[in-house]
Amino acid sequence: MSAVVHTGLLTARAYRGTVRIPVFAAMNLVQPMIWLLLFGQLFRRVVEIPGFAAPGDTYLEFIAPGVVMMTAMFGAAWAGTSFIQDMDRGVMDRLLASPASRAALQVSSMIWYAAVAVVQGLVVLGVAWLCGARFDGGPLGILVLLLATVLLTCLFAAMSNAFALLARSQEALIGLSQLIVLPLMFLSSAVMDTRLSAGWVETAARFNPFDWAVVAGREALSGSADWALVGGRLALLAAAVLIMTWLATGAFRAYRASA
Repeated sequence: MSAVVHTGLLTARAYRGTVRIPVFAAMNLVQPMIWLLLFGQLFRRVVEIPGFAAPGDTYLEFIAPGVVMMTAMFGAAWAGTSFIQDMDRGVMDRLLASPASRAALQVSSMIWYAAVAVVQGLVVLGVAWLCGARFDGGPLGILVLLLATVLLTCLFAAMSNAFALLARSQEALIGLSQLIVLPLMFLSSAVMDTRLSAGWVETAARFNPFDWAVVAGREALSGSADWALVGGRLALLAAAVLIMTWLATGAFRAYRASA
């Protein structure tokens, strides 16, 4: 029970930090709005390419789940900056010297960034709907997409926290995060159907956790979802989250050893 209490207290701490400077959360919505509205109009005719998507789909409906996941991934990739700020201020050493659970330090960060990603995802879907996108999956499809968003956010928040504990540098964290998230975004079906890409891109997407989330969310929002595919992708994401959380929690030992 103490780990649960610690997680709740540390999540509340992250919430207070965001509430004090809400402009950062609002600014995180600027880029996805550009992707959604600009790309949605720029590439709206690509759905007419044979084999691109199911007949009747608009490109806005195709890209909306991808934008939700891009928002979640890019936001979670910055999670480690909070750890680095705590290191620079001496707060991390105090937390590690306290009875606070190491797992609680990780999980609270993951929970908070997941909550922010859910709100941002709903905003993206709402803007897409106002622009004419319609999602036949209904409330169930939206819930599944949000579940995929939570899993993806937790995965990359844990990864970012692990990088922060190992690198202990804001610049190194940013460089490592961008080195990973940008290729993962382009090696996916977020903005383009991989069936129309080079064969190696489609193959790489099958092993891409970002694409797992995009496929699960897009499929769930469709009117004829392949639930076996959705369940498989969610299961892969959940397994990746558990492994990365374990690795990220273990990174505290490396941080203490080098302190």
